[in-house]
Amino acid sequence: MIRFILVILTAFLYLILSIPVLLVLLLIRKKKPEVCDKVSRALIRWIFRVILFFAGTKVTVEGQENVPKDRAVLYIGNHRSYFDILVTYTTVPGSCGFVAKKELARIPLLKNWMDLIHCLFLDRSDIKQGLQMILSGCEEIKSGTSICIFPEGTRGKTESELELGEFHNGSFKMAMKTGCPIIPLSISGSREILESHFPKIRGTHVTVTYGKPIIPGELTKEEKKEIGNYTKNILLEQLKENA
Repeated sequence: MIRFILVILTAFLYLILSIPVLLVLLLIRKKKPEVCDKVSRALIRWIFRVILFFAGTKVTVEGQENVPKDRAVLYIGNHRSYFDILVTYTTVPGSCGFVAKKELARIPLLKNWMDLIHCLFLDRSDIKQGLQMILSGCEEIKSGTSICIFPEGTRGKTESELELGEFHNGSFKMAMKTGCPIIPLSISGSREILESHFPKIRGTHVTVTYGKPIIPGELTKEEKKEIGNYTKNILLEQLKENA
């Protein structure tokens, strides 16, 4: 329970103590967007690393060389834990926003920080809002910010990491519209941090693997039609290698 308390306390203190910095960043965001992005990204990665340290989580990164350095991408990942965003955000190169459920937008301060690092909020019950979110994501990608999405839509709760939920094709529309590379992103071991024995947090080794890019323009018509299953099968192979 000590680790759980440390993690919650660290996150809470950061949100409170960082208010002055947050206000400054919000004020300079329009005039100095690059400075705002750089500082926001550095601070969030720092606090995420602190939280992972208190959680006793060690992260191994594989395949980072597969991520293009000259353009934004769409990361497609499996989702097993609340900690997935932490272990992912601390390893992704460059600017990257996440697609998150709309409920998180209701949490003061947290929403502001998520806005600063280009996160997008999705209301799965509102088709119109979902389409607007996709268009916003396309604009982010065109401007050089990668987007990460978990196409299962919720955390997997099965014992085996190899039992993935449906990969909804709608999750891939940003890549299909912009032509940006799709990077299969597999996360192995994250459920053992907390969810497998909630509320205890245990020291865990997590492996984050970046697969080879999938180029939408190089796919066949059938592969594009089944892009969800196509990417899911690649992710499964990555997970099997780390099982």
